[in-house]
Amino acid sequence: MTNHAAIRVDGLSKLYRVGARQQGYRTLRESVAEACSAPVRRLRNAFARRPSAEMAVAQGASRLSGENFWALKDVNFEVQPGEVVGIIGRNGAGKSTLLKILSRITEPTSGRIELRGRVGSLLEVGTGFHPELTGRENIYMNGSILGMSRREVSRKFDEIVAFSEVEDFLDTPVKRYSSGMYVRLAFAVAAHLDPEVLIVDEVLAVGDAAFQAKCLGRMQAIGRSGRTVLFVSHNMAAVESLCSSAVVMADGRVEFVGGVDAATRHYYASMNRRACRSAEGFRPGNGVSTVFRDVVLLDENGNPTEFVPVGGRFWLKVQLLPTDPILRPAFGLGIDNHLGQRILSLHSAEFERRLDPADGVVNLECVVPQLPLAPGDYFLKVCMDVNRRQFEWVENALQFTVTDGNLFGTGRGAHRGYCVAPSDWCLS
Repeated sequence: MTNHAAIRVDGLSKLYRVGARQQGYRTLRESVAEACSAPVRRLRNAFARRPSAEMAVAQGASRLSGENFWALKDVNFEVQPGEVVGIIGRNGAGKSTLLKILSRITEPTSGRIELRGRVGSLLEVGTGFHPELTGRENIYMNGSILGMSRREVSRKFDEIVAFSEVEDFLDTPVKRYSSGMYVRLAFAVAAHLDPEVLIVDEVLAVGDAAFQAKCLGRMQAIGRSGRTVLFVSHNMAAVESLCSSAVVMADGRVEFVGGVDAATRHYYASMNRRACRSAEGFRPGNGVSTVFRDVVLLDENGNPTEFVPVGGRFWLKVQLLPTDPILRPAFGLGIDNHLGQRILSLHSAEFERRLDPADGVVNLECVVPQLPLAPGDYFLKVCMDVNRRQFEWVENALQFTVTDGNLFGTGRGAHRGYCVAPSDWCLS
């Protein structure tokens, strides 16, 4: 790890007790009694050889053990000054707990954190706002929480108000604001009061599309100005457009650290591994398929493959084995990119035949002479329609990779975007 990182996290762990109630405030008498009995209690615990939180982490205890739950376990990473880093992972991966510890809201059980510079956080709608105060008063209060003087806040005040678009309600108590107004003002304060480190959770999803685009632009400007941004979101397109690198978390641990493209691919690959095949067939979103039995991508020689060159032949073979008769079926394929966005859809007409269990396995083939997809990883959905309604489907039935090639005859690859196509050109 470098000596000048803006954020350094070393061996960070957080333990919660499942179902434990928060203790109320203690009296002075109770605090004095607790202090007097502490040496005896520590001695008794030493003889009992009770493991510490650090020992439990080192021993690799399970995330949920008895009444204990490890929200974070041995998290390590660092962020350089001026870097915009995404934190991604499934719900419950520990992202919000990590940000609360970085924002000094929650104390860690073990580990060490180093932060260089003033930190501005936006973790929940209206974080740090007092509902009885007006928007104007909350701007100044938040500024003082971030360590800004009143003069510094006044210098930025007009920019904050203009960005938030709540000038007509500036002297109204924020308890009367809508959630969207809350978010606009809270983000405007956090982003304009010059924090060296800005931490933003998923709260931007509350705003409308125009405001989300404005917020992303502001965070990009903050990153270009040399300040550091940590951004948590389930919107992978936003993460890719904003961040230069990302941290993938799973089950309270760091699973991957690297460039944002590689991180998002790792995240989707790990999610798609959960949708695996079984001996009974594929597992679609509505249970085990009663029709689809296998999906195979074939190369030019008819052998199974996982790779297709850009502009190459896409040859898919699907095995069908229905358990009930099916009349006039139609089939479709959906191809998604690693962000889960639908890139290409293919559909057949209705087949003038009946699928009958007595016929045994039926092979369905789909051929695209020139696949118009740019290099990258893709995921395939297969479905069958009966009476123009989706009857069976399988999410993530197949993962394949489009490799670079000389589609345009120029000897150049590295195609940008998602789709490519040959074209005729004329210079006259």
